[in-house]
Amino acid sequence: MPVNVLFAATEERWHDYETPLRTALEEAGVTATLATDLPPEEVDYIVYAPNSDVQDFTPFTRCKAVLNLWAGVENIVGNPTLTQPLARMVDPSLTQGMVEWVTGHVLRHHLDIDFFLARQNGKWERYIPPIASERPVTILGMGELGTACGQALAALGFPVTGWSRSPKQIEGVTCLHGTEGLTRALARAQILVLLLPKTPETESTLDAAALDAMPEGAVVINPGRGPLIDDDALLAALDRGHIRHATLDVFREEPLPADHPYWAHPQVTVTPHIASETRPDTASRVIAENIRRGEEGEPFLHLVDRDQGY
Repeated sequence: MPVNVLFAATEERWHDYETPLRTALEEAGVTATLATDLPPEEVDYIVYAPNSDVQDFTPFTRCKAVLNLWAGVENIVGNPTLTQPLARMVDPSLTQGMVEWVTGHVLRHHLDIDFFLARQNGKWERYIPPIASERPVTILGMGELGTACGQALAALGFPVTGWSRSPKQIEGVTCLHGTEGLTRALARAQILVLLLPKTPETESTLDAAALDAMPEGAVVINPGRGPLIDDDALLAALDRGHIRHATLDVFREEPLPADHPYWAHPQVTVTPHIASETRPDTASRVIAENIRRGEEGEPFLHLVDRDQGY
């Protein structure tokens, strides 16, 4: 008997995912009815985006799991009607995209590429950047993405410090945790990468005190979540030169309003939330594998811890 899979996302997403999902389910050996409109009481799995029209999960009495299309679950994890298991998206292509974006911008600031781009004026002005071993990098948030980025940077020779709320051991990375660990991690961060999840506890992690704890002339790179940063505090630290540059991919309000100070600030680079994106082909295989596991009675992958919020 086929399993019924409801695709609950925007029409644009359905257009992107319908064929890859059908192919992935077939390759996983799952016979499924995949549709955007199914009777709630007959749905076995929901492939879900938090901006979907589905916000009340009470009618889905047969549903075995909600499989999120996004890596972030902050817009769904607190829904009181969601009692089914919730899995976040961990897509190999999403991870690779994040590693490439973070590595590219760390190297950009490490090599001071902006310095040379601003001096294409015919003057031979030599400046020799340090080598990677002389440029400590700190990553706040050592989940799937933080771990992958940390190990990639360590492989290039950067001394990488990773901070997380709970203790971790990651090869090639100096791991710190807790309040004291955060202070130590910030103090050595010539380049800081923010990859924490969005939770009430992580709101404005990078506030005025945290920025003051960083070395003079440090760089901030945020591809994680916009609310991790106290925007006013960061702008003040940039204006007084304590922070040399900020490269920001995520914001409290998106799209970033045209009159936001970040757009015009000479020491800020804005990218339009492109650091990491799920790819339909690879994400569909992750979803199909979880449906196969559900049907075989195996544990689901990438389940969200409701207490921690991610």
